[in-house]
Amino acid sequence: MDSIAVNLQAVRARIARAAQAAQRPAGDILLLAVSKTIPAERIAEAHAAGQRAFGENHVQEAVEKITVLATLPLDWHFIGPIQSNKTRLIAEHFSWAHSVEREKIAERLNAARPEGMAPLNVCIQVNVSGEATKSGVAPGDEAKLAEAIARLPRLRLRGLMAIPEPTADVTLQRRRFALLRELKNGLRARGHALDTLSMGMSDDFEAAILEGATIVRIGTAIFGKRDR
Repeated sequence: MDSIAVNLQAVRARIARAAQAAQRPAGDILLLAVSKTIPAERIAEAHAAGQRAFGENHVQEAVEKITVLATLPLDWHFIGPIQSNKTRLIAEHFSWAHSVEREKIAERLNAARPEGMAPLNVCIQVNVSGEATKSGVAPGDEAKLAEAIARLPRLRLRGLMAIPEPTADVTLQRRRFALLRELKNGLRARGHALDTLSMGMSDDFEAAILEGATIVRIGTAIFGKRDR
C-alpha cells in the first residue's frame, strides 16, 4: 500500500478505537479528508484507498480539482471562511458548507444553489473558544441564525461546526467540543432536526468523538504536513 492508503488505514483505526471508547458505532462518524493544497492526483490516490469525502477551504483551488476529478464519485465539503463573492461557486460545486456564520451568506448560498440540485447541506460555525481571530458566531447566537437558515428552501441545516484553539490539554479539548454538543442539543429542543457535529482534526479528533462528533476533518494525518 502507498503512504496515503497506510495513513487512511491508521486514521480509521484511531476513529474505531475512539468510537469504541465512546460506546458509539464507528460507522456513525464520517472521515472527511482535508485536501487543501493537495494535488488532484493525491486525492485520486485517497479515493483508490476507499476515501470518498473531501474538504476544501480555498474555493478556486477546490473548483479546479473538482473539475479535474469530475469522473470520480467524490463528495465535496467546503470548510473554510465563506466570502460573499465565493458563494455562487460554493453553491454550484459542493454538497456541504460547514462554515456558515452570517445570514447574508446563507441567503446568497440559497439564491445561488442551482435548481434541480439537492439542497446544500450546511453547518453553522460556532466560535467555541472565543478567539478574536476565529470565525463563527458566539455561543448563544446560533439559534437566530438557525431560524434564518431553516426558512431557506435550497439549504438544509444539518448541524454545527467548530475549530477550537489548538491545545494538548485533553480536558480543554473535550470542554470545547462538549459546548458544541450542548448547543446542538439546544437547537434540537427548539425543533431543528440536526444530526451533525463537525468537529475534531488530526490532533484532537479522539476527544471530539468522545463528545459526539459525527464528522472529523483530518488532513495532516492522511496527507502529511503541508508546505506553508
